[in-house]
Amino acid sequence: MSLTRKKKVLVAMSGGVDSAVAAALLREEGHEVVGCFMRHGAEQEDDDSAATEDRAGGHRQGCCSVNDACDARLVAAMLDVPLYVLNFKADFERIIDYFVDEYNDGRTPNPCIRCNTWLKFGKLAEVARSIDADHVATGHHARLDHHAGRIRLLRGADAGKDQSYVLFGTPRSMLGRMLLPVGRYTKRQIRDIAADRGLPVSDKPDSQEICFVPDNDYMGLVRRRSADRVQPGKIVDDDGNVLGEHDGHQGFTIGQRRGLSLSLGHPIYVVDKNPTTNTVTVGTAEKTAAIGLVARQTNWLRPPDADTPQRCAVKIRANSPARPATMTRIDPDTLEIRFDEPQKAVSPGQAAVCYDGEELIGGGWIESAVRA
Repeated sequence: MSLTRKKKVLVAMSGGVDSAVAAALLREEGHEVVGCFMRHGAEQEDDDSAATEDRAGGHRQGCCSVNDACDARLVAAMLDVPLYVLNFKADFERIIDYFVDEYNDGRTPNPCIRCNTWLKFGKLAEVARSIDADHVATGHHARLDHHAGRIRLLRGADAGKDQSYVLFGTPRSMLGRMLLPVGRYTKRQIRDIAADRGLPVSDKPDSQEICFVPDNDYMGLVRRRSADRVQPGKIVDDDGNVLGEHDGHQGFTIGQRRGLSLSLGHPIYVVDKNPTTNTVTVGTAEKTAAIGLVARQTNWLRPPDADTPQRCAVKIRANSPARPATMTRIDPDTLEIRFDEPQKAVSPGQAAVCYDGEELIGGGWIESAVRA
C-alpha cells in the first residue's frame, strides 16, 4: 500500500480503532496526515457516566458520538497530527431523509453505503481538494490493488470483517484518490498494532448501531420524522385473508420472522410489503425465496459488457456470504441477477454487490425480487 512518494492524506477519524490505526500507519510511512471527524448534529449523550461506560466496553453508541470525538482528538494528539471537526449536519440530514423515505416507501435502506458514497468518498473528497490533500483514507476493511494500470477494489484480508460491500457505490474515478490502510490486516492484528503504539482505543468495541439512531430505535426515528405515514394496517396471507394487525409496515422487512405476534401453528415470515395499501404479507419460508433480482442505480468499478451474461458471486446484504450467480447489465442503470440457487429475503432497498473472486466489480440497489 506504500506510496512511492510522500503525500498529504486526509484521514476520516471516527474515534474507533480502525481509523486510528489507519492514521498511525500512514504517519509512520512519512505521509502528511490530516485527521477529520464528521459531526452529524444529532443529539448524543455527553455526560461523564456515558463516556466512562463507552470506554469500559459497555453499551456502544453508533459512530460520530461526542465520546467518539473525544477519542479521535486524543488519538490525533498522540500521533501529532491536526484534527478538524467538520459540521456535516446538513449532509447527514440528506442521509436521514433517505433513510426515512425508504422505510415509508416499503424498502429497507442501507445508510452506511450512502454515507460512504455521499460523504466519506464524496464530500470529504471536496474537503481534501480544498486543503491540497492527495488522498482520502478511512479505516474500512477492504483493499486496493494497483496492477497493470488499473486499480481494483478487493475484499478485506479478514473475511469476518470485510467491508467492501458498503463501498460498492464509490465512484470509479475516486479509486486513485482513496487509501484503505487497514484492509490487509485482520481485526486482531489491528487491535495489536493499536496496543503496541499505546493507542487508547485498542480494545474499544466496534460500532454496531446506525450513527444517527444511537438507541437502535429506528422506528422511533421514522415516527418522529413522518408521523402521518406510520399508521396501523393489516397483516395478510397470499390470498389476502386478514391474519392480524401491525403498527406500521415500516417496522417489517422481507424475511422477518420475529415480532409478527401471530400464532398459526407453523413458522411464518414477511414475504412482501405494500406501502400503498399499508399491508404486510406473510407466508412460509419458501415464499421468501427468489431466483433472482433486478437492481437499479448501478455503479461499476469494472464495467461489464452490456447484454452479456457474466458469472460472479453476489452479496444481497452486508452480513451474508456472496452466492454464485449470473449477472447481466441490461442497460447503463439496470442490472439483472440470476442465482444458482434460490435466495431468501431479497429485500428491495438493499444493495446487490457483484464480485469476481476477491474483486468487487460493481452492483446496484435492489428494485425487486424475481420469484420462481
